[in-house]
Amino acid sequence: MNKLVIVILVLSSATLFGQQLPLSPLEEEAKTNKRLLPKYGHLLKSEDEIAADKDFITETMKQPQFNGDYRAASNHLIKLGFNYLYRRDLKTAMYRFNQAYLLDSTNTEIYWGYGAFYMALGNYEEGKKQYVEGLSNDPNNAHLLTDYGTYFMSQYYGLNDAGRKRDALTNLETAITYLTKSLAVDSQDQNTTYKLSVCYWMKGDCDKAWEFYDMCKGLGGQPITEEYTTDLKKKCKGRK
Repeated sequence: MNKLVIVILVLSSATLFGQQLPLSPLEEEAKTNKRLLPKYGHLLKSEDEIAADKDFITETMKQPQFNGDYRAASNHLIKLGFNYLYRRDLKTAMYRFNQAYLLDSTNTEIYWGYGAFYMALGNYEEGKKQYVEGLSNDPNNAHLLTDYGTYFMSQYYGLNDAGRKRDALTNLETAITYLTKSLAVDSQDQNTTYKLSVCYWMKGDCDKAWEFYDMCKGLGGQPITEEYTTDLKKKCKGRK
């Protein structure tokens, strides 16, 4: 089921749970480029950088679509960041997430972006840190709950491949817990229902796997892949 790893935004299972990963080129660059660090690494900025930040905020808030709403402008930058992330332009994605932070530092959706950045790099533990920090500020953020659940899905794959089945199942149950909490906050999120279906598929609970599959379908079914549908039908042929 390697294709599922890609589907749930988990890029590798062989490098999880305790092995020290080499820094990616972007993480190496971040040593000298604070724009690639969450919240700019809380590093001091030069007068020119501070002036540029002020100009950016002023020009952004002049746009009539935001009508003076800093949270709306911040959310717009987060959305742009994810657009770049999906196109694998991770550098520009982080720039946008940090600009969202400039516009509204209290917006916990920023941690959703930061976490996704590190998950895409394969640095799962740093991604986890971002989700935990975000949830400490907003325990009911559905996006953070879903992606934190995704982190535990990634751990399931790595541990299971290493023969640590009990630990793998613990992570799978934890993933289900966070995804279920997310669904209670936002019952219309296709991504959450899809991942719940995948979790129950992995657990071998076919009734639940089909239940959340059908729920995702009813919401539009956008995340569902042909590969997963095929595997679900193969493993869970009948329904009660």
